[in-house]
Amino acid sequence: MARQVEVPEYEVQDSVQVDPSRTALIIGDMQNDFVKEGGTLVVPDAQGTIPAIRNLLDLARESGMRVAFIQDTHRDGDPEWDIWGEHCREQSWGWQVVEELAPRDDEATIRKPRYDAFYGTHLEHLLRLWGVDTLIICGTVANICVHYTASSAAMRWFNVVVPKDCISSFNDFDMEASLSQTASLLGEVTSSGDIEIGGPETAESYRGKLEEAAARERSRS
Repeated sequence: MARQVEVPEYEVQDSVQVDPSRTALIIGDMQNDFVKEGGTLVVPDAQGTIPAIRNLLDLARESGMRVAFIQDTHRDGDPEWDIWGEHCREQSWGWQVVEELAPRDDEATIRKPRYDAFYGTHLEHLLRLWGVDTLIICGTVANICVHYTASSAAMRWFNVVVPKDCISSFNDFDMEASLSQTASLLGEVTSSGDIEIGGPETAESYRGKLEEAAARERSRS
């Protein structure tokens, strides 16, 4: 039986400045199986996020920001296929990143076996080598790959920024619940057009923002 649940208001930042020398753009699971007609597990609004993600990708490339593409990757016998059905079979058309966002040869591609892009991969090692402390995380699915990757990043004390027009989900509830959790516990929610190239944010100021968001969450409960 369906029931209505009201999602609490959450803060959306109207301006987020990032230092490109300390920031990485993470593009998660924007692969044909999730995005394109004919894919095995198409997310309804994923195709519509391509222009905004492309704009962020152009900004990253022009500013010298690091870029990492996250590629969901599975083979025969993978237990995730028991949950979702076959998708993103390694080396298949459905596994490839969509043409509009194709990685360049000098950009990292991380193959992940589960929802969290840090789990079972060398993503954290790569980010530490780059000297990165801030991640702009976008892609699909909002409450799965994007959310679990953002959660894992926050647990490692990376600054997390999620542009809401650059993520997609199977339904509005999952989208809003994920964004609410992100804004109150994990980092900052904004729009892609409100991300600006600027100076670095200190760890202290970032943690202060998280504490303020947590206090607002407690006051609503």
